[in-house]
Formats: sequence, structure tokens, C-alpha cells
Amino acid sequence: MTSRDHGTGRIIVTHEHGRRVVVDANGVKIATYAYDPPVPAFEGPKPYLHPLRTLDGALVSAYRPNDHRWHKGLQMTISHLSGQNFWGGNSYVHGEGYRARDNVGRMRHDGFDLVDVTPTELTLRESLTWITSTGEHWVAERRELRFHGVDPGRGSWMLDFGTELRNTRSAELRVGSPTTHGRPNAGYTGFFWRGPRGWTDGRIITADGGGGPETMGRRSPWLAYTGEHDEVDGGGTVLVFAGTSSAAVPLRWFVRNTPFPAVNPSPAFDEEVVLAPDESLRLRHRVVFADRAWERSEIEAFAAEHAP
Repeated sequence: MTSRDHGTGRIIVTHEHGRRVVVDANGVKIATYAYDPPVPAFEGPKPYLHPLRTLDGALVSAYRPNDHRWHKGLQMTISHLSGQNFWGGNSYVHGEGYRARDNVGRMRHDGFDLVDVTPTELTLRESLTWITSTGEHWVAERRELRFHGVDPGRGSWMLDFGTELRNTRSAELRVGSPTTHGRPNAGYTGFFWRGPRGWTDGRIITADGGGGPETMGRRSPWLAYTGEHDEVDGGGTVLVFAGTSSAAVPLRWFVRNTPFPAVNPSPAFDEEVVLAPDESLRLRHRVVFADRAWERSEIEAFAAEHAP
């Protein structure tokens, strides 16, 4: 175990080698990155971020909820990848609905290429291999997570996530979602946040005056979700910048506030991304976690200042 204390207003990073990395700000464990967790095969073993907390200590992520055991905080996923399911759980089959199939893959943590700690930031660069249910290696991933922007005065901190997914298969890979396979408004795939159950029916706000559940499938440079906490008084805000995709297919929002809170800038909401052998898909996103349920004016000001 290693740790480094940088004092008030800064961060402490604890690395439990072979298990997880924990980021602490002002005595609050704001983020835990479990990179080699013991997860049942049906749930699609992969790294995840949970628990996630605001600077005031409120929980802003869910873990193994009873409706979807494979939902774990904030994680990189692909629900439909050339017949394989790296999401976990049942797979959507057009005309049949969701079915349990022997097609759930896993993401293997191969190692950290960089663990860089400064007084105010942590950057992780990680190598992973995506392995199918039959043991084939289909994707070599290079991932970067940057924890930064801890601002006690504003009550916020930021996470930058970037990934490069390179097709190591001898045939093309098709990145899709339930919507690309026939289910309307279910285009979830990619970087996915599942919020705590207490945030159900929370407020959805997007740029240019938009918002609400009707944001599903639309484009916007950012999307904010606000909710009220259980256990801790008050509320909080999760602000997600859609970021960028190297594919020609535009990023679209998968978002729900009922029956549970979820936000996902989907790279293949209603159109597949096709990767030739040795071709890569590169995605970059930014997520902000904030104390209080911010009003639109606060969100817009922050977004103007901190858009990646």
C-alpha cells in the first residue's frame, strides 16, 4: 500500500496494489477506482468507479442495484460488440426482448503504464484487454483517468476519461446498442453512470435551454443531472461533457431519470461504429461532481469555464 498526503485542499491517493486506487479530498474519499474487482462472469467483469462522492461526502453512484446487478457506478462498457456483450447481464435480441446468452465478455486489467500524483491531481494510464466469452482477445484498450479540479469553495471536482479501443481481431468489429438492434430509445453503450436510487426523478438540464427526459437520443455539448440525497441533507449535481469521438457517428445522449437515474454519452446510440482490423475508436469525456443541486445559470457558467 502507498499513500501521499498533500494537505488541506489537496488530495491523498492510496493505491491498494492489485485491487483499487482511492482518491481522498479533505477527508472525503471522493472516488474509488476498482480495476481488478471480483465480479461474477454474468455481470461482465470490468473496472469501475464506485463509490463516487461529492466534496460534502454525499454518495453519487450506485453499485449492483437489484434491477441491474451489472450496473456499477461509472464504467466503460459496450453493450453490443459483434455479438458479444461487454455490458453484462442479458442481451437484447430483436423480436425476443432480453435473453440470457453465453456471450458476456470481460475486460482484463493488464497494468498501469503511469500513476502520476501531484499535490492536486492524479493521472492513471492503464492497459486492458477485452476478452470474449470464448476466450478471444478482441480489443486492446489504452485508458486514461485524470482526477483534478478539486475546488472546496465551489464544492466541485472533475474526472477526465479517455480511451482508445483498438480492434485486435482479424475481422471488423461493430460497436452498437440495443437501439441499433431494434429497441427504440435504448441506445446505451460506452461510458455509463448509474446514479443512486434516491436521485430517481431528478432534473435533467442540457445546453441551449434544453432538458428533461426528452433529451434521450439528442445531441448537446453537455448534460447535467441534479438530485436530492438520501442520508445527507441537500442535493448534488453531476455534469457530463459529451466530449469527442473519433468516429463519424455523432455522440448522442442516453439519459433516464425514471425508473432510475442514468447518463451515458453514447458513441453508437442509433448507428453502429464499424472498426476494421487494427482500427481504433477514441473517446474522451469529462464529468463534474458538485455539492448542491446547481441551477441552470451555475451550470452554464461552469460549462463555459471548464468545457474540455
